[in-house]
Amino acid sequence: MQHHITSSLQEAHSALTKLLANPAALATIEQAAQLLIATFENKGRVYSCGNGGSMCDAMHFAEELTGRYRKDRKSLGATAISDAGHLTCVGNDHGYEQVFARYVEGHGRPGDCLLALSTSGTSKNVIKAAEAAKAQGMKVIILSGKRSEKLEPLSDVYICTPGGTYADRVQELHIKVLHILIELIERHFFPENYLGE
Repeated sequence: MQHHITSSLQEAHSALTKLLANPAALATIEQAAQLLIATFENKGRVYSCGNGGSMCDAMHFAEELTGRYRKDRKSLGATAISDAGHLTCVGNDHGYEQVFARYVEGHGRPGDCLLALSTSGTSKNVIKAAEAAKAQGMKVIILSGKRSEKLEPLSDVYICTPGGTYADRVQELHIKVLHILIELIERHFFPENYLGE
């Protein structure tokens, strides 16, 4: 059993080390932070979405912006597309592929930003959401674990973090990226929270 514990941690360590050694990937994280900062500066909102564990990460991202991350500060406008009534209504009436797109169509406005997570890069409802966001004049940030011929052209910033054979390593990198984005947003708008660091 201990072998599996150390093996899992070594795999996670290796994935993080590879990301750290990838200047192109790090540049996309910086670009995403700049885009999110510009969205908030221009009074836009950020919407986030994903499936399964990525849904949980999308919710975590939004609540850290509306609530708090490390220290108290003003709330920032972020919403995860996770309302059960909406998801089940649209899923039942229009199909699961439309659950995020319909929300974006109803709520998104020019100047807003969609941050969407798909570890595989092939999630049909995420692709539809990105298409809807572009049609609304929104910016799109994608977090994925693989290059995607369909999602990448729809994105303003495409963050690719290959983590290994399975989605769990990718999700671990995604949560780290999301925390970095939140920190960079806070450092910009609330520098007093980082004095002395």
